[in-house]
Amino acid sequence: MIGLSQIGGPTSAVPTDIDEKRSSSNIDKDIEDLATAAAQDELEYPTDEERQTLRRVSDAIPWNAYLIAIIELAERFSYYGSTVVFTNFIQQPLPLSSRTGAGGLNGQAGALGLGQRTAFALTTFNAFWVYVIPLFGAYIADTYWGRYKTVCVAVGIGMVGHVLLIVSALPPVIAHTQGSLACFVVAIIIMGLGTGGFKANISPLVAEQYQKSKQYIRATTTGERVIVDPMLTTSRIYMYFYLFINIGALVGQIGMTYSEKFIGFWLSFTLPTIVFFLCPIVLYLGRHRYRHSPPTGSILSTVLRLWRFAARGRWSANPIKLYRNMTASDFWESAKPSHQSAESKPRWMTFDDAWVDEVKRGFKACAVFCWYPIYWLAYNQLHGNLTSQAATLETHGLPNDVLANLDPLALIIFIPICDLFIYPGLRRVGFNLTPLKKITLGFYTGCAGMIWAAVVQHYIYKTNPCGTHAATCRDAHNNKLVSPLIVWIQTGSYVLVAFSEIFASITGLEYAFTKAPKNMRSLVMSVFLFTSALSSALGEAFVSLSQDPLLVWNYGVVAVIAGVTGTLFWLAHRKLDAQEDELNNMDEGHVTH
Repeated sequence: MIGLSQIGGPTSAVPTDIDEKRSSSNIDKDIEDLATAAAQDELEYPTDEERQTLRRVSDAIPWNAYLIAIIELAERFSYYGSTVVFTNFIQQPLPLSSRTGAGGLNGQAGALGLGQRTAFALTTFNAFWVYVIPLFGAYIADTYWGRYKTVCVAVGIGMVGHVLLIVSALPPVIAHTQGSLACFVVAIIIMGLGTGGFKANISPLVAEQYQKSKQYIRATTTGERVIVDPMLTTSRIYMYFYLFINIGALVGQIGMTYSEKFIGFWLSFTLPTIVFFLCPIVLYLGRHRYRHSPPTGSILSTVLRLWRFAARGRWSANPIKLYRNMTASDFWESAKPSHQSAESKPRWMTFDDAWVDEVKRGFKACAVFCWYPIYWLAYNQLHGNLTSQAATLETHGLPNDVLANLDPLALIIFIPICDLFIYPGLRRVGFNLTPLKKITLGFYTGCAGMIWAAVVQHYIYKTNPCGTHAATCRDAHNNKLVSPLIVWIQTGSYVLVAFSEIFASITGLEYAFTKAPKNMRSLVMSVFLFTSALSSALGEAFVSLSQDPLLVWNYGVVAVIAGVTGTLFWLAHRKLDAQEDELNNMDEGHVTH
């Protein structure tokens, strides 16, 4: 059992000067953590045999997590509500007699008229930018500010970007293409700073509201003995966190596509800004309820020193030998403090062996994330090229970018189905769909979504009056001509990619949180998010394919790459998949400063 005297030292019953500086809310959290730790000491833990035979279930999700999910909902409403109209804002020309960019019931909304290639390049840059910044946001949170304060500052920065976005779409500004474009670019850069700082820290913050870290045994109401698995609970938290993300995205995207079509772009940028104001409000109201993770100093430098120390004597000019040396089973073992003599132990080695094991596990997680840029390459087609594809189909008055909402709609429908029926059903029949198996399925369903898009594009070229130049097809009166195929034939692509998100994207969040050392969760999460930035940079190589008459090749090549990568991913990590329980039940390490 953990005694009360362990808070702040042996004399913590009498407040010290340091204790007096701490807020009462933090002291309450310490007492609550002690109660949680004491309760965990009284739990029955499973044996190795029971882990193989007993059914696993998740624990209840704490209410604090839902409160943080509401913040994410508002932020994603504002982000996706704004970005969903970016393609039309950049690519399509300002409609005749319109000062706001609205196209009306049968018209096409537009503003700058810079074409599909420029639209794809700028939207890809935005996707790259918002997922590079999390690396800096994570470093600041882990080292200096902690996650909560970093999220608050990021929200303030994001607000400035949203205001500039509104300015770029005001009728007096939108009439001047170059000025509007300059303001728009500055806005997305500033928004990216806020979004990146927010994303790196809100995901670990929501999962940290659940405190148990070890599997334990519980009897159900029917008397069945089951294992309550914290990893399943974390997975469930992220599934519903992702559900809240997509509720915000769905409502924001639908509302803003109709706003741009019938009112103008200024409204489709203003409404997300208003909703974004909910973030600081909820952050303030819940400030005493959240579990805060304090900064831990420059832990990154300690990790880099540890890696260099472990790599001593393993360097080689032969790449094959180098790879074998760096992936040897004793690579991290040789760097543990217990293996060093008192004379050879460096002064910076102020951690225990368990923390080295945690760092090893974190590096394995980052190796898993190295495959994700290919997955995101398929996912990124949703908000750029597939929106442009919809503009070449018969929409019957629908905004061409409203079809993008099939993705969040499918997620809202299928996330609860997976949580309540599919995943528990598989566990009941003895099949544990581990994180790495889910990620592999994510690659395959993403591949299937791109195959669907390639087939649709093929038939667009066959049925469009201008053949393989469908995006720019117009009649003698400059009216846009489209394929007679109805836009809903895109549904398969969006639904398949939604399933791939459930398998790969949600699981990536879970894997980043559960496999990172406790004092590096923001950093490892940012590495996972950074893979999306790498994918956006990789996507720039496909800009030349992102136009007529090469779009069938664009979707086909992405599909093949995703399918092949999914197979290679499983072959590379199937041994790591077998170690899942071992990695999840490691002891927590400690670092002193």
